[in-house]
Amino acid sequence: MSALEHSGPNAEQIKYWNDQRARNWIELQDLIDRQIGPLGRRAMDRAGIATGERVVDVGCGCGQTTLELARRVGSEGTVLGADVSTPMLEQARAAARAAAVTNARFEEADAQTHAFAPGAFDVLFSRFGVMFFADPRAAFANLARALRRGGRVAFVCWRPLHENPWMAVPLAAAFQHIPPPPLPEPNAPGPFSFADRARVDGVLTGAGFAEVTFDAIDEHMLLGGGAGIDQAVKFILQLGPTAAALRESGAEKVAEVAAAVGDALRPYFTPDVGVRMAAAAWVVSARRP
Repeated sequence: MSALEHSGPNAEQIKYWNDQRARNWIELQDLIDRQIGPLGRRAMDRAGIATGERVVDVGCGCGQTTLELARRVGSEGTVLGADVSTPMLEQARAAARAAAVTNARFEEADAQTHAFAPGAFDVLFSRFGVMFFADPRAAFANLARALRRGGRVAFVCWRPLHENPWMAVPLAAAFQHIPPPPLPEPNAPGPFSFADRARVDGVLTGAGFAEVTFDAIDEHMLLGGGAGIDQAVKFILQLGPTAAALRESGAEKVAEVAAAVGDALRPYFTPDVGVRMAAAAWVVSARRP
C-alpha cells in the first residue's frame, strides 16, 4: 500500500496505481517498454538531455525511463524517478540495483503536491505519466518551481482515441459483447486527458511555462511488444481502455471479448513481426522562463 495520503487531490489515482493495476503493469512491464519505449525516446531526444544534467522523471513507473535518462546524463548527472505506486517503485529500485546504476534514485511522491527543492532540476521528463493529475495546472506550477530558470519540459502523451487504432480497434470489438462504460467527465484524469492540444497549451502556459511546442508523432507500434496474437489479446485485456470497459461489465464476458479482440487484431498480425498497429501521440516541450 502506498505511503502517500489517500485524502489528497489525487487520492483516486494513488489508490488505482497501488491495487491490482500496478501488479498488471509489473507483470507486463517488459512488453510495455518494448511497445512504447520508442515514443519515450522521441521525447528524450526532443529535450536534448545532456551530460551532467539533473532530470526528474514524472510517473516513472517501473523505472525503465529513469534508467535510460541516467545513462544519458552520465555519472556527472542525476535523475529522480517520482511515482505514486509503491509496488512499481520497488520494481524500479530493484532494476537500478541489478543494472548497477548509481546516479538514479526513486521517490514515492505525488508530483502535484510534493515539495521538491526549488530549482533542483534542469529537465522535467515524462513518458505518458502526466495525464493523471486531478489539477494539471497546479501540478505543472508545482513542477515549474522545481525547475531552474530556463529549465526544460519534454513529455509524450496520447492524441485522441480515434487516432490510435491500437486502442480503438480492440475497444470496438469488445463493444460487440459488452456495453460501453459511462463517458468520463471532460478532462478527467486518464490516458486521453492531454489529447487536446489547446487544453495542454493552456495548462502549461497557465502554470508559467513558455515556448510550448507540439510534435505530432505517428508510429506503428508492436502491440504487446511484438508477441503473438494471444499475448497481444492478454495485453489488451489487462491494460488500457478495453481492460477498463471489461472491468466495468464484469467477468462473465471475458471469453467472448477475448475472441472478438483476437479476431480484430488478426489482420494486423504477421508471424515474423507480431501485431503491428498505428499509434498517435504528442511530444510536448516547453521552457521555464
